[in-house]
Amino acid sequence: MLRAIPTLVVLAMAAQVHAQEPIQIGSRLELLVDDYLLDANSGEARLQLHQPVPQEVVYNTDAPWEGNASGYPSVFRDGDLYRMYYHGLHYRHSGEPARALEDHPAVLCYAESDDGVSWRRPELGIHEFRGSTANNIVLTREAVAEISGDPAHTSVWLDTNPACPPDERIKVTIVGKPKGLYVLGSGDGVSFRVLSTTPSVTEGAFDSQNLMFFDAHIGAYREYHRGFNEGVRGIMTATSEDILHFPEPQWLEYEDSADEHLYTNQIGPYYRAPHILMGFPMRYTDRGWSQPALELPMLDERLARAAKSRRCGTAVTDALFMSSRDGLLFKRWPEAFIRPGPRERGAWVYGDNLIFSGVVETASPLEDAPPEISLYATEGYWEGTSVAFRRYTFRQDGFVSAYAPMAGGEIVTKPLTFEGGDLALNFATSGAGSVQVELQEADGTPIAGYALGDCPEIFGDHLRFIVRWSERGGDLRELAGRPVRLRFVLRDADLYSFQFVPYEPEPVYPELP
Repeated sequence: MLRAIPTLVVLAMAAQVHAQEPIQIGSRLELLVDDYLLDANSGEARLQLHQPVPQEVVYNTDAPWEGNASGYPSVFRDGDLYRMYYHGLHYRHSGEPARALEDHPAVLCYAESDDGVSWRRPELGIHEFRGSTANNIVLTREAVAEISGDPAHTSVWLDTNPACPPDERIKVTIVGKPKGLYVLGSGDGVSFRVLSTTPSVTEGAFDSQNLMFFDAHIGAYREYHRGFNEGVRGIMTATSEDILHFPEPQWLEYEDSADEHLYTNQIGPYYRAPHILMGFPMRYTDRGWSQPALELPMLDERLARAAKSRRCGTAVTDALFMSSRDGLLFKRWPEAFIRPGPRERGAWVYGDNLIFSGVVETASPLEDAPPEISLYATEGYWEGTSVAFRRYTFRQDGFVSAYAPMAGGEIVTKPLTFEGGDLALNFATSGAGSVQVELQEADGTPIAGYALGDCPEIFGDHLRFIVRWSERGGDLRELAGRPVRLRFVLRDADLYSFQFVPYEPEPVYPELP
């Protein structure tokens, strides 16, 4: 946890007494999603969670083979193509609108896009549904009968292992029997085959979306799946160099987090900083019947679902954010990453706000703004005959920031060693706000030429801004490999990430009037 300090003098004294081994960050992009790199804060500076901005509904699961329980979606970018997978399923045990569609067995469906915004449902012609193959179904129960596979419990992912055979580069993690997780492989993303009839993971409940991926940072596969820990829905994990054989899993650990039901996990490496794992679990909360519960949207639908099981009418779900440096210990924010929101329909429903597995980069709707990040979440679960997939956006690295209001505040890092010659910041200020950076010795002493007074106030909104000091410019090459601390002084500003990058010559600015 960050230490609150009254003055930098106290910080320097503490640093001398409590010498720390420097953290080697090299040239990695470092996000301020946790306090791993931070030693102290003062003033009104703090780490602040940001919520993504809701955008348009990009897809509705309104085909006859889909339905109002379509979910556990996965999304990723494969070259120039965006791929989306989700199960088609329908629950008729809701209100009258849901009975307009007949029940059908679960299937796995596929959609694709050129921009991550406009999605199409291709007619694949692979599997028959009620006499026709004019559909986008890629898996049925019959197709995975040899493992008694369940298309309703799947995740689909791009295997980035350099040793992965080309005809297995897109994989499905699926629940089957004997009870456990199995793996399917495909070269084209639509025709899959079972890679082994023996489960890769056997300990767990698996009654959710269970994930696997290749972690390039450790050179091995990770898996995250659902289990029950003393009656609480939780997450288990294991690592292996062999995708078909995982050791006994462990329960995730959390920093100062209360026990909560986590229905999904949605964990994966952040594509811009793959040494950091991020998760977007769906939190499950059931407070029973109460006056506020009776005031939630669509009471008639809620009562109809409760006739089958009370929790189907009273439980609600929202989305959380968490991150990890080792894949086992996570910083989980208790505040919602996505709230159910103010809508009068398709909100505050058990099964809503399920974030897809995977985030992708998309173009900004602002004509000259840099690309942003898109993620997707479900709405209107088991109401009517379809589920809506809504897109959400936020700036690159914009999950959490070191923030201070206009009153000001500052944060100081632990001793670090770096590679490179310039310091780049991802930050945003108001027109009157600012960021200043001081480089310090490991004991907290300002380094000559890089002290706070040598750094003119920085303002603007940039993903990659090179910090320059008055006399020394941006050149930090002489400090590379040497333990240093970074002191960030913020006023009405958000600092999202920083990175030491290769040296670039000082820019030549025009002569000013």
